This record gives sequence, C-alpha cells and structure tokens, in this order.
Amino acid sequence: MAFDSFSALIAMEGHGPYVWACYAVFFVLMALMMIASVRSRNAIIESCRRGYEFQAEKSTVAAASATSASFARVNVSQD
Repeated sequence: MAFDSFSALIAMEGHGPYVWACYAVFFVLMALMMIASVRSRNAIIESCRRGYEFQAEKSTVAAASATSASFARVNVSQD
C-alpha cells in the first residue's frame, strides 16, 4: 500500500485537504447535476402533458362547433 496508515492516507503529506476538498466538490456537483436533470426532465414531461391536454380540449371544442357549420366545395380553375 502507498500509505502506512489511514491517517497518512487522509493527510497525504499535507496535500490531503486540497485533494479531499476536490473530491467533495466533484461529488456534490455531480449530485446537484443529477437532481437538476431529473427535475428538468419531470418539468418537461409535465409541460408536454399539459400541452397535449390543452390540444385535446381544444380539438373537442372545435369538433363540437364544427358539426353545425357547413362548407361548400368551390371549383377553382387550374389554368
């Protein structure tokens, strides 16, 4: 093993606080990125769901009003 004891591993000849602080910052940032990613994903899925529900409501309202309207086909010359 490179170190004689666990305390020597933690101290790393005076470089320990820097090294372990870097590891701590790395793991904290990775955890925050994962949490932010999951929250963003859930927000996007919820937004899409609301959009689909809005479109479904809009199409049912349009379908209800479209039944009373009538349209005549107009022949247009292609010349």
